[in-house]
Amino acid sequence: MDFVVEHLKDHGIRPSVQRVAIMRYLMEHCSHPTVDDIYRDLHAMMPTLSRTTVYNTLSLLEGKDALSVLTIDSRNVHYDGDVKPHAHFMCRECRRIFDVPLAGTGLNGSPATPDGFKVEHTHLYYDGLCDRCREEEDAALAKETYFI
Repeated sequence: MDFVVEHLKDHGIRPSVQRVAIMRYLMEHCSHPTVDDIYRDLHAMMPTLSRTTVYNTLSLLEGKDALSVLTIDSRNVHYDGDVKPHAHFMCRECRRIFDVPLAGTGLNGSPATPDGFKVEHTHLYYDGLCDRCREEEDAALAKETYFI
C-alpha cells in the first residue's frame, strides 16, 4: 500500500485524490511549506485544486495529528509532514526552516510537566542564522573590516 494512503488511514482520514496529493507533498518536501507554496506547486499538476481545498485539507490533517503546524514565522504559518518529535530552526536572514533532532529519546528532555497534566504536543523553536547566511555575514564583516 502507498505510504501516504497508509499514513492517512492510520490517522482516521479517508484518502481522496486531493488529500493524498497534499499529504504526499508535505512528506516529500521537507521545506516546511506554506499554504501558498503547496497550492502553487500542486495547482500546476491539479488545475481543479482550489486554495480552499488546500486550507480545508490542512485543517483536517492538523485536527487528526497527521501533520504539524509551525508558527515559528510571524509572517506565515508553515506545515510539516514529519510528526515525529523534533525541533525547528528558522534563519532570520533567508527565512528557511530546518529540522533539528532532539537529543536523547524524543521529548524526555523537555521541561517538567505539572502533575496531572497530559502533554499532547510540544513545540521547540530556535532562530538565528543558518550556516550559509552566517558565512555570508562573516565574509561581509571581514570585507568591511578590511576596507576600514
